Amino acid sequence: MKITSKGINNGVFDDKYGVRGTQVNSYGVPSCSFPFMIEDAPANTKSYAIVLEDKDAYPVSGGFVWIHWLAANIKKNELQENESINATDFIQGSNSWTSMQGGQLPKEATCFYGGMMPPDQAHLYELHVYALDSELDLENGFLFNELHHAMDGHILECATLKGLYNN
Repeated sequence: MKITSKGINNGVFDDKYGVRGTQVNSYGVPSCSFPFMIEDAPANTKSYAIVLEDKDAYPVSGGFVWIHWLAANIKKNELQENESINATDFIQGSNSWTSMQGGQLPKEATCFYGGMMPPDQAHLYELHVYALDSELDLENGFLFNELHHAMDGHILECATLKGLYNN
């Protein structure tokens, strides 16, 4: 399985998908999600789940990986730019902006793409795409751990796309 994105050029995410972009939610969090395409998934794939995480946040977040985007029950091979904001054909989980370190934003404000805002230096962001043999029994607002529990035993393959975003 292979993941590509027109929003990453020479290994770097375009400015518009993070803090230097112009689209932000009412809390000032970047909200324009980047496009990506899934190719060569296993033939019996029924849905996809995604996790966009920033492991470089660990030292500056109080000791945890920052989750920027969770989504599940995606049934297509391509997501368009900014699709997170109005998605009705897949579900989305709560990102780390709901945490104490993220300002404890209300759940309804965190069930979308929450863009890149590295506070100290360039961070490496990883989009993990999971090909699954079923849809998952989750609802909008699901948590990171709930996603992993639901995927247990259903992962056919996983692929990762990486890109930097400069502060």
